[in-house]
Amino acid sequence: MLKLRLARIASAIERRLDPLIQRRHVASVIAPYIGYATPEHLVVRGRVLGNAQKTVAHASQSKWRNLRQMVALFLTDEVADVTVTCGDYTAVTDEEGYFTILVPRGDQTGWTDQVISAGDVTAVCPVFVPHPDADFGVISDIDDTMMETGAYSLWRNLWTSLTGNALTRKVFPDAVTLMTQLHQNGRNPVFFISSSPWNMHGFLDQIFARTGLPKAPKFLRDYGISETQFITGTHGDHKGSAIDRVLAANPDLAFYLIGDTGQHDAHVYRDAVQRHPGRIKQVILRAPGDGADADDMSYVDAIRALGVPVDVAPDYIDTIAALHPDEPSLV
Repeated sequence: MLKLRLARIASAIERRLDPLIQRRHVASVIAPYIGYATPEHLVVRGRVLGNAQKTVAHASQSKWRNLRQMVALFLTDEVADVTVTCGDYTAVTDEEGYFTILVPRGDQTGWTDQVISAGDVTAVCPVFVPHPDADFGVISDIDDTMMETGAYSLWRNLWTSLTGNALTRKVFPDAVTLMTQLHQNGRNPVFFISSSPWNMHGFLDQIFARTGLPKAPKFLRDYGISETQFITGTHGDHKGSAIDRVLAANPDLAFYLIGDTGQHDAHVYRDAVQRHPGRIKQVILRAPGDGADADDMSYVDAIRALGVPVDVAPDYIDTIAALHPDEPSLV
């Protein structure tokens, strides 16, 4: 009942804001999202917009300017029912402007650029195809796992997210080291799953490129608002279904699951271990804020009881050392 009321309120607010946004309802921008591969297809993804706010961040700019730029990321004009083409293959955008095109997979590996078009508008969608000699895959959360956000506290999360920019947001140095060791220069595929909205995709790409986190496919969340819906699905549903999609796309690989104890990742990962026996190699959890509580630890114990090792600590230093015990610490 509460979510339904919030949906109606948010929908009313959105209707009032719509006249304030210059909506063109024709494609002028294609926002490509990093694609991935299944055994049969390249998954080419993105969103068609009638406008897009272009901003340039400076490390010394004020929090007020950061806030205005962050809000601008959400002032988009989504274009529905537009045909998007990739070679001989097409898809039609949904009501929020999203599209997914399935292109038959060839024998390429690594990065491949797919040219997509909607009318006269074109863009390039990078797609990652795992190498056949990969030892394992990695699925990681972002907020408070790779990047300091304070997602375990609503107000701290909002303040951090809305008043920082791509040059000031803090990525944990040990997270970069951990991901670098696991990724092995692209040999092992990496996927990021987050409850951040798709509007943040380009913003996150900038942060990852600046700090050395791997360029990789992301599974973000649709925050669509309607009369009957306030934010699509739940945090756990989103992460769980994204994990299922990644494992289905890579049926021959076992995976590391990396997350934190601030957003119930232990619960989500326990469920994933149960659904996919033998597919989870290890679970790694950062414990931000006050650390793991009794509820978190009950799920950690359950994962261990299923035969999957779990590391829980305020940082990744011991995990990194265990990956390469004969090498000096890189942190």
